[in-house]
Parts: sequence; structure tokens; C-alpha cells
Amino acid sequence: MIKRILLGVFVLSSVTLLAQRNSASPYSVFGIGENFEAVTVEQASMGGIGVAMKDSKYLNFVNPAANADLRYATYGLGGSLTFLTLKEGNSSQSGNSTNLRYIALGFPIGKKAGFSVGLQPFSSVGYSLVNNSNAQDVTVFRGSGGTNKIYASFGMYVYEGLSLGAEAAFIFGNTENTILNVREGVARGSKNSEELNIRGGQFKLGAQYKTQLKNDLQLQTGLAMTLQSDLTGTGTDKFYSVVFNSNGSEIEKDINSTTNINGNITIPLKTVFGVGIGKLDKWYVGVNQQFQKALSTNNSLITDGTSFRYDDSRKFSFGGYYIPKKNSISSYWDRITYRAGARFENVGLLVNTGSSNNFTAVKDFGINVGLGLPLPGQASNLNIGFEYGQRGTTNNNLIQENYFNVRLSLSLNSRNWFVKRQID
Repeated sequence: MIKRILLGVFVLSSVTLLAQRNSASPYSVFGIGENFEAVTVEQASMGGIGVAMKDSKYLNFVNPAANADLRYATYGLGGSLTFLTLKEGNSSQSGNSTNLRYIALGFPIGKKAGFSVGLQPFSSVGYSLVNNSNAQDVTVFRGSGGTNKIYASFGMYVYEGLSLGAEAAFIFGNTENTILNVREGVARGSKNSEELNIRGGQFKLGAQYKTQLKNDLQLQTGLAMTLQSDLTGTGTDKFYSVVFNSNGSEIEKDINSTTNINGNITIPLKTVFGVGIGKLDKWYVGVNQQFQKALSTNNSLITDGTSFRYDDSRKFSFGGYYIPKKNSISSYWDRITYRAGARFENVGLLVNTGSSNNFTAVKDFGINVGLGLPLPGQASNLNIGFEYGQRGTTNNNLIQENYFNVRLSLSLNSRNWFVKRQID
């Protein structure tokens, strides 16, 4: 019930937007929140490509088959800072949020295989909306929480130029959505709170093939499929009254009703394929195309289909990198990896603007640039990425997000982490 009320308010022009630190997109009100695409900072700086890309010293979250090319023990740590401007009608609000994007470790197994494990956010809920069109009746809508993914990934060469891979992941987390209503002259406010616990597994399969061309050029192709999975959602929907103490904190009073929530969120098959061409440690350009059918829910998690509904999603990405001179001694700038790319996405969400069957598709695009700064050592890098993007629209009383992402990661490499020392 709470989601239906939230979705109805979300599209009203009288809603004031409050962007807070550690918050996510107001579009995270839908489903289990805003989805985090599993890409490294290096891949994000190239528009999110990577399904076909092979590299011996970088992790690849898009295609598990890329683990086969690891030749260093590689530790990856990435985070992001987002500056967000929300526009609705003639008003706008600004804020920012910070996120840890991943912690991962990969290492080679012999000369033809590799393995990686890690932790990544899967989705995030973090919005704050205030409806104060009536000064005597104020309603505050808030959401928090999210889900995370812990995964293990393996890739291996099975034939010259051909590698196959598989990934197993466990998704877990909690979300909370609340509606607080306060009326002038009424001692108590009323609050509706929905708490949801989410659990489920996910599996991915991948393949890559490398063809050696003339003039040291390499043609790389790749395919990754995340298989259909069901996430289980359990929780409660509670309606109760609240009072406020002297410092403004809420104190729960009478509980009017409590309803159990139990259902599944079905995430359908997602397919990503792509192609790229380049010269090892010099340059690379590639494209990705991604498709996924619409998400669905059942039992008490189902929506009525009037406020929003899921739709098929698709994303097109292209980008690449350039290194002037990999082993330059005279110029540090020549050893830097310069990256750029762009992506165009239909996120798979249709929002009803209030009138009958007037659903608007939510679209997203981003333009990316980045740098890979070499660190002392065999192949370690500090990676910085910048992205300007836009999600949604102000048409049909919806919300448009203009965002600027600053991403930072460490990619630390060593051949000696798992080698037994011979001399103490």
C-alpha cells in the first residue's frame, strides 16, 4: 500500500525535493531502488564497455570470462561522489551523495585461468520528498537502505583465443519507505512504515574470443548473460501514530495496523554483447549493447500497474582508451591512460503522470572521461573518472536529474602476493 501512495505523490507538481548527503535518486522510490551497474571505475570512464575487453592487470565486472587474462594478483577499490540537481517544474534542489562502489580481489590460476571475489552495491534507496502545498497539512516521504552483492567469478581459456567464465552471487539487504503526515492543531502525527528484507542468488555466464590481426591489432568479441533470478522479499507494512519530543525526535505510540509482506521479485535474463579493436597497451575502442526484459513481482509485492510499471530495458555504450607511450622514461604524461566514452539507456521504468494510461519512459545518458595514473610498482594505477549525465524529464510533471559523478579507484597489482617467500 505504501508504495502506491508514494508513487502517486511522486508525480505531483506540488512536491518539493530535498536532496541529502548519502541519498540516491528520487527514482529509487520504485521497486528495490536505483540499480548500480557492475562496472569498475576504469570501465565506467569508457562509457561502461567491457564485455569484449581483455586485460592482464585490470578487473572486469562485466564478463567473468575476462578473469582468464589476469596475470597479476589485483586488488580493486572504488568509490564515487555524485553532485545532483533535481528539477521539477520551475523549481530545483541540489545535493550530493557518496558511495563505495566495490571491493574486489582477483588473481591468476596458472597461465590460462583466473579467479576473483568481491563486494558491490546492487541497488540503493535514498530519497526525501515533502508535500507542503497545504501549510496546515505537511507530508514527508523518505526512503533508505539498499541491497549488496557478494560474488565469486572464474574464467578459463578452453581454446586458443577463446575463454569462458561463470559468476555466482548472493544479493542481500534491507529497505525502508515511510510516509509521515503532520496536521496543524493535531497533537499526534500519523506514520506508515514499510520495511523489506531482500535475499536471493544470481548467476552469470560469459565468453570472449580474441583474433590476432595484421600490424599487432587485436579484434575482441564478448558475450555475457545474467540468468533469470528470483529475489525473495519479506517484511512488514505498519501504520501507527507518533508524537515529538522537545528535540524533534519521533516517539512511536499506538499501532493501528500491521501487515506482513511476502513475495518475489523476478529479474529476467540480461544479455550484453560487444566488440572491440585495439593494440595492446596502446589504444582500444569498443561498443556494448545490453538488453533485458521487464522486471516483475508477485504476491503482496505486486503493484497495481496504475502508478508505474516495469518495461524492457536496453543500453548502448561505446568508448575506449589511449596510452601515448607505455614505457616512457622521459614523460610521466605519456604513461597515463586516457579514457572516454558515452552511454544511452532506457532504464526499464514507466511512470504514470496521473492521467489514464499516460506512462512516460525514464531514460538516462552519460558522457565520461577518465585518467589512469601509474603508481610505483609493476602495474598499479590510481584511476579517476568524471561523468556528466541526465536522467528523467520535466515533461508530464516528472523529475529531471542532472548529475556529475566523480569516481576514484585504486587498482593495485603484484606478482608476489601469492608467491611463497624463499628467504626471510
